[in-house]
Amino acid sequence: MATIFALKGMAGLVTGGASGLGKATVERFIRNGAKVVLCDLPSSDGQNVADSLGENCIFVPTNVTSPDDVAAAIAAARTNFSKLNFSINCAGIGIATVTYNKNKDRVHDLEEFQRVLTVNTVGTFNVIRLSAQAMFTMNEPNEDGARGVIINTASVAAFDGQRGQAAYSASKGAIVGMTLPIARDLANIGVRVNTVAPGLFNTPLLASLPEKVRTYLASTIPFPSRLGHPDEFAHTIQYIVENPKINGEVIRVDGALRMQP
Repeated sequence: MATIFALKGMAGLVTGGASGLGKATVERFIRNGAKVVLCDLPSSDGQNVADSLGENCIFVPTNVTSPDDVAAAIAAARTNFSKLNFSINCAGIGIATVTYNKNKDRVHDLEEFQRVLTVNTVGTFNVIRLSAQAMFTMNEPNEDGARGVIINTASVAAFDGQRGQAAYSASKGAIVGMTLPIARDLANIGVRVNTVAPGLFNTPLLASLPEKVRTYLASTIPFPSRLGHPDEFAHTIQYIVENPKINGEVIRVDGALRMQP
């Protein structure tokens, strides 16, 4: 009989956990009995979010591009929870800049392009590599040899990026591209690696847009024709954690949305 996984009793970290999709994931995991190290920037609302969720959630200020910061978050999981069953990568940034603006005779700033890839792609990989090591050294394998699961956040922009999304799409496309090879890399230590590619969700970023724009964006989604609820993203993350056969996969959660130019 297959091993039954459940969030209750598991422990791990969620990056970008102070807002948006990351916060919804932290809330769902705590609600279902998991223990979470909430990782976000020192300037975030991470401490208040953690405090509101009780003793099973602790905040560790974390810049995902910093090896020392990520190591400190993992150490907090070790000290407080004695294990690291999951690492969920939700931290990320985005910009909207065309490659060349003919009207202003201006090219895309190279440092901005590099910054997006550094945070989104390199930061995600930094968490992956250190989490894999921790899962192997901290966790005893179950009867399947499983030690943990790592889940990354890409975007539908990885597949059909719009005008002005070169940096963002490249960073998310790289996350999609490295999912399978890293899953293969970590198979021999019993660590699964998957990626979720969300479409348009009702996050603080979209909430800041005018209602007319939000209504239009919702209308572009075939079904259901509305912005996604952050908990629907978190539900997908939970499903992946709890299903031991999902590995090396990229799952779109977008209501059949295909972005137009």
